[in-house]
Amino acid sequence: MSCGGPHDTDCGEVLDHLYEFLDNEMAEGDCAKLRQHFDECSPCLEKYGLEQAIKALIKRSCGCDDTPSDLRSKVLARIDNIRAGQRVGEPLLAAEGAGHGDGGLLAAGPVAAAPVD
Repeated sequence: MSCGGPHDTDCGEVLDHLYEFLDNEMAEGDCAKLRQHFDECSPCLEKYGLEQAIKALIKRSCGCDDTPSDLRSKVLARIDNIRAGQRVGEPLLAAEGAGHGDGGLLAAGPVAAAPVD
């Protein structure tokens, strides 16, 4: 997407970082660059407005759902395992998911392929 006009910050770069901007996960200097770009580029401003509206709708629609109490610890453990080089699909920790019967969603083992004749 581009309006065809010259910008200090490329439209593609702006759109690549749009969710970081929406989630307030960018440094203030980078936020200022995006705000300046939105002031100059109506297609990017329109995309920003659309994504902002979608995010607000999701927040309104899904804000009441309770999350499982152990979800945070499972997600953080999975992130730690991935950072430590564990392959996706390997069991996490033996104790994780205990009492759930299926070993937990994040602790699923690898899927074996059927033999080929």
